[in-house]
Amino acid sequence: MLIHISKPYFKIKEMAIKDVLLNQIGSDWNSSSPLYQQLANDLRKLILDGKISSGESIPSERILCEKTDASRVTVRKAIDQLIMEGLLFRRQGSGTFISERIEHKGEDLSGFTAEMRNLGVDPSSIWLIKMHAEATTEEADTLKLSTSAQVCRLSRVRLSNEMPMGIENTIIPAQFLPDLDSLTDSLYHALQANNRAPCHGEQKVTASIASPTEAGLLSIKEGGPVLRIERYTFLEDNTPLEYTRSVYRGDKYVFTSKLQLFNQGW
Repeated sequence: MLIHISKPYFKIKEMAIKDVLLNQIGSDWNSSSPLYQQLANDLRKLILDGKISSGESIPSERILCEKTDASRVTVRKAIDQLIMEGLLFRRQGSGTFISERIEHKGEDLSGFTAEMRNLGVDPSSIWLIKMHAEATTEEADTLKLSTSAQVCRLSRVRLSNEMPMGIENTIIPAQFLPDLDSLTDSLYHALQANNRAPCHGEQKVTASIASPTEAGLLSIKEGGPVLRIERYTFLEDNTPLEYTRSVYRGDKYVFTSKLQLFNQGW
């Protein structure tokens, strides 16, 4: 049986979403900071808290003006700030919408390429560095190598549907990837082809802000929110395989983890 849902249904749903938005905007404004900044803060919180979904439109400038008693210039300035941060985007003739965000499950050991393809988007890379070199003292210590050993140094910007998402800086023992020409996009695929796929790993995620160089590579505002990720992966026998330091856009990347209660010894 086919169920037909008419367009008015979606229009009503959209109006309900906008009503929820409007009820949470401007409730605690004060005179201590610029009005456009307070409006931007309210909208940003709704977006980052997941109160509105990626792809949904926000209320029009006219409606926001009526709700907040702010001028069109003030409303537009707030929206422009969130567009610059990557949280919103304008679609000509349609309105302003919430930008898509990529969700990464913290328990999964997977690479960027596989992750993006599983989400139905097109991954790609802009290579900054791809070379073999003698390990520095720090690199040798990190990968448990001799100081005369060779490492692969890899640095690239990762893109999703041609949009910069993150910067990855990786070192691995050169013996595990002797032919760098075999590495085109997916590092884990190239390692697997050499029978060196990662078996387990650990990573640390911290919130930070983008440096001028990072902001330029990621097409975001200097000082914008980013996630810094350190990842170690190992072979089955616990031999260090990879150390990667990444910087991902905070407006585009979300980390989630599953939690389970093992005992009730609060």
